[in-house]
Amino acid sequence: YIVTLQKRYTNMKALTKYMTIAFVLIASVVLGQQTPAPAQTEVYTIIGATAHIGDGTVIDNSVLIIEDGKISVCADATTTKIGQRGTVINAKGKHVYPGFIATNTTLGLVEVGAVRPSNDDDEIGSMIPHVRSIIAYNAESKVVESMRPNGVLMAQIRPLGGRISGTSSVVQLDAWNWEDAAVKTDDGIYINWPSSMTRGRWWLGEEPGFKPNKNYAKDIAELKTFIKNSKAYSKGGADVNLPFHAMKGVFNGSQRLFISANDERQIRDIIAFKNEMNIQHVVLVGGYQADKVATELKANNIPVILQRVQDLPAMDDHDYDLPYKLPKLLADAGVLVALGYDGEYWQVRNLPFYAGQVTQFGISDADALKLITQNPAKILGLDTTAGTLTVGKDATLFISEGNALDMRGNQISRAFIQGRDISLETHQTKLWKRYAKKVEIKK
Repeated sequence: YIVTLQKRYTNMKALTKYMTIAFVLIASVVLGQQTPAPAQTEVYTIIGATAHIGDGTVIDNSVLIIEDGKISVCADATTTKIGQRGTVINAKGKHVYPGFIATNTTLGLVEVGAVRPSNDDDEIGSMIPHVRSIIAYNAESKVVESMRPNGVLMAQIRPLGGRISGTSSVVQLDAWNWEDAAVKTDDGIYINWPSSMTRGRWWLGEEPGFKPNKNYAKDIAELKTFIKNSKAYSKGGADVNLPFHAMKGVFNGSQRLFISANDERQIRDIIAFKNEMNIQHVVLVGGYQADKVATELKANNIPVILQRVQDLPAMDDHDYDLPYKLPKLLADAGVLVALGYDGEYWQVRNLPFYAGQVTQFGISDADALKLITQNPAKILGLDTTAGTLTVGKDATLFISEGNALDMRGNQISRAFIQGRDISLETHQTKLWKRYAKKVEIKK
């Protein structure tokens, strides 16, 4: 009897512990979220700002009008007379940009990396294209709201793990829930291409360092078999097979196939795979050695989402600045390239500064801006509604005190998502204001 009571007491302690953790996590998320802005009801006119269109064009003295969630006017105020309407925002001396678009992220799928119950970026299984990342997206995440003060207003969220990880979706970062946040659901399917090399496992007595993967051809064959079976199913299968059914969009061209790979052999095999499987839209993700295959990528119309550029070279014999100059090498070859984040989440707020970094390695500010605005919009199939300050597109944009690709100038005073005047207040800005009052800084 005493043993039974002890077991019950132990179980109750464990249950109380887990309930406490869950309550803290839920409370912290709820209390940190700013109320999403309501739909636009009044017209906004932004005057005097330097407008960075996102396609390489810069207007030094612009007038921009937002109405019904769209950009209705974007012109040079010096040469064009446009009547001011609604609420006038005087942005003289400031800069206006299209909202930055983050790709290849787990934003909203992870809250605290060290707390497993708050991680929902990986599911069990190898070939699971039917797993939808959008369902797990937490629009009320504290991490999500921390993106907006740096100008990151849209993101593509993707699952991790397995050979075929699941489907990605594109969201805007001011919403109550995933349904409100969704801009484009199930835009693509993510594949982790088999590794052509393996690292020696010393704990099994293997030699250290890299060596060819003996199972590389076998792993590719398994992937091809799955793709072929999915294609056969898409032509009219009677039984319901969720993984095969989820691949239909890849074959009819309505979805992109995002394939993560880095070395030259992998990339060449992906190009051959695209042609053999007759897949219309393939996007290379990572692409560390993509410069060696740039001509072939251009010829096969394969865009690249690069990994983080503020990184060290992968090999000792690589140029020290290869990650920094890779965007220029690909752009010069005519490859459509965007900056991504290796499936990261909280660091995504630094995206504009990654773009600013590459300006020191041969790319102009205007072309660097394309890497996080126009180019990702094209890659994601959103270029008709997002990516540039163009009449008719969604009014997803922000006003910055200075150069938004520079930490010193990226001071955002106003931001709009689809014409909604959104809050820039976050848990971090609250802490900043709180502790700024704690100690008076004296000159």
